Amino acid sequence: MDVAIVTVGNELLAGDIENTNATWLARELTERGVEVVRVLTVPDEESVIAETVREWAASFDAVLVTGGLGGTPDDLTMDGVAAGLDRELEVNPVAAADVEATIERILERRPDIDFDLEVPWYASMPAGATPIPNPEGLAPGCVAENVYVLPGIPEEMRAVFANVADDFGGTVATKTFYTPEPEGAMADPLAEVATRFNIRVGSYPNREGTRTRIKLTATDPSVLTEASSWLIENAGRELVEAEDGVESENGEGAESGE
Repeated sequence: MDVAIVTVGNELLAGDIENTNATWLARELTERGVEVVRVLTVPDEESVIAETVREWAASFDAVLVTGGLGGTPDDLTMDGVAAGLDRELEVNPVAAADVEATIERILERRPDIDFDLEVPWYASMPAGATPIPNPEGLAPGCVAENVYVLPGIPEEMRAVFANVADDFGGTVATKTFYTPEPEGAMADPLAEVATRFNIRVGSYPNREGTRTRIKLTATDPSVLTEASSWLIENAGRELVEAEDGVESENGEGAESGE
């Protein structure tokens, strides 16, 4: 299963906030055996969102879109997704009931709050979409065809994703090694093992440049075992296999490429 992630927000592009949603989703999906093939941040512009959704929904098994839900003028994600899927934007009655119930619960706890909210701001979504409840906030997500729309607030995004997490799965096996050699010294054997066994290979030097983390990923555990054995025999360098579940320490090997 291949999945693309789209995060929406001018504030992300400006660097005003850290894009933790993309990192969290990529890690969560990968751990579930899903191959994340694209990650993109786009502005709060309906046309850009629509163009991205239109192209990626046709290219990948699923597209996850986060951010831009709610009642402010720049919350245009649902509009963009609807346009990208050639659907009308409409108020979903199930989502509307969920939003109304959430507002009632908030007012019961805080009757002094002066709400200036319109339910359609939060309950509008592409026609025919299935709402995804949001137990942590006002704006529900939705599924339309193979596009999953999630809120941008991290706590809400994770809670909404939990309701559809079982839709994402596959088989993935990984093995991690460390070597004291610099990254460039392993270039040839890593390229060879990736091609020979059709696996993904990552190489991540630590900040001090004192050792390199090597990660092999395959969809077939037996292929991974063969590839690992081949690399150990042919690397011509010292390789130490990491303990189970241990892939980095002291910040080594972040995907940003330290």
